[in-house]
Amino acid sequence: MPRPIVSKASTQWNGDLFTGSGTTALETSKAATFDVNWKARAEEAGATTNPEELLAAAHSTCYTMQFSNMLKENGTAPTRLETTADVTFEAGVGITGITLVVKGQVEGISTEDFVKIADQAKDQCPVSQALAGVKDITVDATLA
Repeated sequence: MPRPIVSKASTQWNGDLFTGSGTTALETSKAATFDVNWKARAEEAGATTNPEELLAAAHSTCYTMQFSNMLKENGTAPTRLETTADVTFEAGVGITGITLVVKGQVEGISTEDFVKIADQAKDQCPVSQALAGVKDITVDATLA
């Protein structure tokens, strides 16, 4: 059995929530460091990221990997999948919903089966499972 993998990220924050700012770094890969602040989270993102955008990146990546594997197990490996994750955040409420939008090129599969497996992949995706507290996670799947 493979050993567990631990992925690390870190955040440095200066000041209070509303006027402060900081950086979030992808520590494991060293791939990037991102500026973060409240305005990007609650008002407008611009060139600064926020936790929900980072969560959307993680969710769209994990979901797409899960879906591609399930399509292969179905005997219909995908040629291409494109997924976006829209994470809705309401200040004072929290994350209220996530919409996964996936478009795929898959030979030999019906639209009905593509949509069915897309929805099953949402339930089996480890990030979806970790986000079980979000009441409204939906999938919009389109076969190209």
